[in-house]
Amino acid sequence: MSAAKRKGTAAETAVVNYLRTQGWPHAERRALNGVLDRGDVAGVVGTVVEVKDQARTELAAWLDETARETENDGAAYGVVWHKRRGKGSPADWYVSMSGATFARLLADALGIGNTEVSGG
Repeated sequence: MSAAKRKGTAAETAVVNYLRTQGWPHAERRALNGVLDRGDVAGVVGTVVEVKDQARTELAAWLDETARETENDGAAYGVVWHKRRGKGSPADWYVSMSGATFARLLADALGIGNTEVSGG
């Protein structure tokens, strides 16, 4: 296994373990599915989680990838959980999403508004 693959696997495992401690007992790493990939973490209902641990932040590309994976999965939300340099715990990492996803998440959480917001 390459160093990059080991790094990615370690980050995905860290996120899964963190989610489990936060009340998501079914969180688990997801197998790759090629062009029909559905993100890195399964077990978070209605949500695609793409995990990144890369020296260079390429947020636009990561969000585009997550939008495709969210569509492949038929999920309501898609997020990129990316490692923050110098921080070991996923609790201290960043979670990024599109504005449309954030608006949908807020509307659903609060039971208000139009949840048919366009965009990924």
